[in-house]
Amino acid sequence: MSNEHNSSLTLETNIFEYFEAAKDRFLPGISADAVILGYDGQHIKVLLLKAQDVDIWMLPGGFIEKEYDIDIAVHRIVKARTGLEELYFQQFKLFGRSDRNAHKQEHLKKFQELSSAAHDWINQRFITVGYFALVHIEDVAPKPDLFTNICEWVALDQLPPLILDHQEIIDTALTYLRRQLNYLPVGINLLPERFTMSQFQNLYEEILKQKLDRGNFQRKMLKLDILIRHEKLKKGGAHKAPYLYEFDSDKYHEKVRNGIGFI
Repeated sequence: MSNEHNSSLTLETNIFEYFEAAKDRFLPGISADAVILGYDGQHIKVLLLKAQDVDIWMLPGGFIEKEYDIDIAVHRIVKARTGLEELYFQQFKLFGRSDRNAHKQEHLKKFQELSSAAHDWINQRFITVGYFALVHIEDVAPKPDLFTNICEWVALDQLPPLILDHQEIIDTALTYLRRQLNYLPVGINLLPERFTMSQFQNLYEEILKQKLDRGNFQRKMLKLDILIRHEKLKKGGAHKAPYLYEFDSDKYHEKVRNGIGFI
């Protein structure tokens, strides 16, 4: 028997066992999906999973184990996909349209056939709680789950077709992020420890989807008194090299609590 065939049998066995235990392990009819956002210095990206053997993409997510608070369950989901223990994440909306599960993809039908218990479990109506997480992209070690074989960063303007209402979940997360920008620790959770003013501005242009005046942005950020300036980025030709900055964490978080005033 080939290794590939053995692997396929193991996968099906694991899925069977997963859904067989689901009704006893998880809360009925509720799941959570996480929009995990990172910034690579040029683009904001979202962490996506690709299903086993089919070209279907989705957000990291999962069911809610009965013994866990939902925030703890989501922390476990995000940690499992990113490898990060320290996380900033926040709930932003419940998605519960009556038709959100109406058009399940073929790979879900495959799971339904594994057992009657699995069939009943996956076919119940699910609502999902949307969370977003802000992470330092360079610290993440993406890892797929039982049902997927790829977990990777994808730029927001290059998203593939997504399962169920996951595109709506991403769009809603970004709208929430823009509306609450003054009250969210976006910069400190997405930028590297040290960054240029250009990277800082580009991050906010990516979020807002609009160009900002360079001089006005720099004056506003320096006036907030939340930045610590370091030596210039490169040696030689110093007049052309940008300064590096980092956030004064205490001042930054104090400003966020009161509305930081970026926009």
